[in-house]
Formats: sequence, C-alpha cells, structure tokens
Amino acid sequence: MNQPLTVEQIRRAPKVLLHDHLDGGLRPSTVVELARETGYKGLPTYDAEELGHWFREASDSGSLERYLETFAHTTAVMQTRESLVRVAAEAAEDLAADGVVYAEQRYAPEQHLDAGLSLEEVVEAVQEGLELGRKRAADAGNDIRTGQLVTAMRHAARSSEIAELAVRYRDHGVSGFDIAGAEAGNPPTRHLDAFEYLRRENFHFTIHAGEAFGLPSIWEALQWCGCDRLGHGVRIIDDITVEENGAPRLGRLAQYVRDKRVPLEMCPSSNIQTGAAESIAEHPIGLLRDLRFRVTVNTDNRLQSGVTLSEEFAKLSEAFGYGWDDLQWFTVNAMKSAFLPFDERLSLINGIIKPGFAQLKWATN
Repeated sequence: MNQPLTVEQIRRAPKVLLHDHLDGGLRPSTVVELARETGYKGLPTYDAEELGHWFREASDSGSLERYLETFAHTTAVMQTRESLVRVAAEAAEDLAADGVVYAEQRYAPEQHLDAGLSLEEVVEAVQEGLELGRKRAADAGNDIRTGQLVTAMRHAARSSEIAELAVRYRDHGVSGFDIAGAEAGNPPTRHLDAFEYLRRENFHFTIHAGEAFGLPSIWEALQWCGCDRLGHGVRIIDDITVEENGAPRLGRLAQYVRDKRVPLEMCPSSNIQTGAAESIAEHPIGLLRDLRFRVTVNTDNRLQSGVTLSEEFAKLSEAFGYGWDDLQWFTVNAMKSAFLPFDERLSLINGIIKPGFAQLKWATN
C-alpha cells in the first residue's frame, strides 16, 4: 500500500471537479456578510466560525432530506445580482487555490428569483462572477476554467423552461443541464419532456440518480432519460454481488454502466452525511475503482461537508492507499467526462493534467 498522500501534496496536483453545487460552496463568512447586507434573519448564528460548524453538524444527520434543508440559508442570501456575482467569483477563486483546473458549477436558477431577478439575469450574474473569479485566480497564479450546469428541481414543474434556458446560454458559459433534489417520490421520468428537448438540441446533461434512491432511479436516468453522466450513482453497488471467493458478479445494469463507460460523479464525504455510505473506507468507490467503472471524485457541497477536493482525495488515499497514479486516473476520467468539446478536453489532459502529475511523481520519487 502506498504511503497516504497529504492534502498539501494533493493541492499541487491539477484536478477536475464535475459535481459541485454553487449554493453548497459558500464561505461561512460570506453567508454571514450577505445575510446582514440583505436583511436575512434566519441564520442559526452570525458568527462565521460557529456557522461553519453548524452547517457541517446539520449535514451529518444521515438523512438526505435534512441535508437539503441547510440550503434554505445559502439560497436565501443569493437572491441579488451582487450576491450571485460574489458567490460565483469566490467559488472560482477557492477552487483554483485548491489546484482545480477545470470545474463545473451547478445551481438552480429558479431558486434565486425571490428579489425580482429573472432566470436570464441569474445565469448572467453567475457567469459574470465565474469570469471575475477566474481573473482573480489568474492574478494569484492559479489558472482555472469553469462552466455552468443549469439545474432544475425535480420536485418542481419548471424543468422544460430551465432546459430551454440552458440551451439559450450554451455559448455564454452554460455547459450542461441537471436535475437535483430529493429522489424519493420524484423520479427523473417526470421530466422526460426536458430531456427529449435537450437530446434534440445535442446538449449535455447529467441527472442526480442513485444517491438516496436505488437502482430504479439509475435505470430511469439512463434508459428513459438518456443522461450523459450519473450524479452520484453510488447505489449501482446494489447490482454488484461479491461471491464467497471474493469474485465480483455484476448485474445487467451494473454491467451496462461499466461497458458504456457511464461517468459516475462520486462524492464520498457527502454520501456518508446523507447515509448512502457508512464510512470512507466502506464507500463503494473502492470496489468500483477496482472494477474500472468510469469513476470521478467530487465534493458535492464544500460548505456542508467542510471539504475541498484535495481533502477528499486525501481521505481516499488514506483509506485505500491511493497514490499519484490513482489520482491521475480519477482526474483523467473526470476530464474525459467533462461537458467540453473533445479537443479542449484533450488539450487539458495532455497539456496540463498528465504533465502536472508526472512532475509530482518525479518529485516524490
């Protein structure tokens, strides 16, 4: 087993992040400052350090529904153009400082209309913020590329409208579409019209599936809705049986997911918080990596989980003995699966990711 890599070592590696919620990545101090600026009175505390602890503790309940309740506070302070620009800019800066070279930021525009913004104004504000954050990061010596994943809420009835919004802004910062929210009782097939429209428009989309709900959610997302990636997809493990002799046996759905190289947007720390896994060491990512599924590593919600992508990788390195080759494998998987044109993905892989990891491996050896 390799010596576990440290967070400081991993931070120097060029990383790719596909599953990170904009409203789940605010700095606690920003939540407090925006609440005071906008007059929001609902925070449990207005001490930034205490608030950071509160978000993590409230998210450790083991319930997806309880976990999702914490977003009432973050979305409440993201209702103005200025707040959206600030949050998006800080997200890009924070990710770049952590060594992320490409990130897709997802959020639901429909949750940011309370102060009178239009859907279009929300998308434009987020894009302004991401571009501002990218410039600030570059000034600090950290390069990052970003894309928006415009998200619809699966319990609402605006998915077709949001899908059309995403396509309208496909050449103005929006890379793809997503649906999110509680899976139970809200199957992805409720939004078939949106997905059929996206396919007709040759547009990329991912679907939150197989997190709190099981194989039927994954099957519907793939075979009915036709998604490009699975948001989480951790419950695919339910279709894999390990025999007494240790040999794995894949069911038809798991075999299909592996054969088709369907990307799995794995978020280990978040999965533990929502009850989808017991611990990092017991997370299905270990077996799925061994079986060569198209696994990627992600943060989901950096505020609620109190984690960076470097810290997520460090936890996996400690639990499974992953070294630089493993981290590069996860990262190349993510870059291959990004909602970017092929030549741009290839340029990042061959021009930044592989040379970056080669230098780190050389320095370590």
